[in-house]
Amino acid sequence: MIARMKVSVLPALGLFLLVAASFFSPPISARADVLRYAVAANDGVWFYASENEDERLFLLPESYYVRVLSEEENFSAVEYLVNDPPFRKVVGYCQTAALTFVDFIPARPFLKKELTVSYTLHNGGADFGDRPVFSEIERSYVYYGMRYEGGVSYAYVLYEGSFGYIPVEGEPAFEKNDDYLSVSTEPEEGASPEAKGGLSAAQIAVICVVCVAAVAAAVFILRGRRRASPSGEDKTEF
Repeated sequence: MIARMKVSVLPALGLFLLVAASFFSPPISARADVLRYAVAANDGVWFYASENEDERLFLLPESYYVRVLSEEENFSAVEYLVNDPPFRKVVGYCQTAALTFVDFIPARPFLKKELTVSYTLHNGGADFGDRPVFSEIERSYVYYGMRYEGGVSYAYVLYEGSFGYIPVEGEPAFEKNDDYLSVSTEPEEGASPEAKGGLSAAQIAVICVVCVAAVAAAVFILRGRRRASPSGEDKTEF
């Protein structure tokens, strides 16, 4: 009989334990891993074509972000910009230690900038009367970042579907982000246990009440079973 009474108590205890467990469960983040970002907090973060330091392509614009595809110890797979003509997304790698990972989705993650460059050609001094000699060419490129080699500044750009470099006088001017400066990426010292994933005083109190109620319910069920049993039936069965 005692064995039967224990089985009857289990559903009630299970219900109370489920309620209590809900208070221990940490809040589920609304952000998916596919939307994780990291910022180039300085002007020395390289974007690589592969997990190799010799495969440097360009320096990310300072204060702008990459979308993190996978985070590894040495290199993280990332993507920069989006497929929105004339812009095109590029997929590559950044050194993990060089990135500053954030826990929010930035409002302006990528620098969407075009460079317009004018080239002057030597026309040889020819004179064709009323037929002009066109000696200037103007082109627009999608800008990704800078690279410096041999004292010369190069911009990594996209032009008519092809990536490459063009010599420029220096890094173009652009507005920098500051959102990552005001948002901490680590738990603040002295933060409450609730903020760090612990339990608040209210949650602890509710759990205590639920546990007491569970014990009381179990005792009540056991007493009721004993009162309802005929004389001698509450002996242990073998």
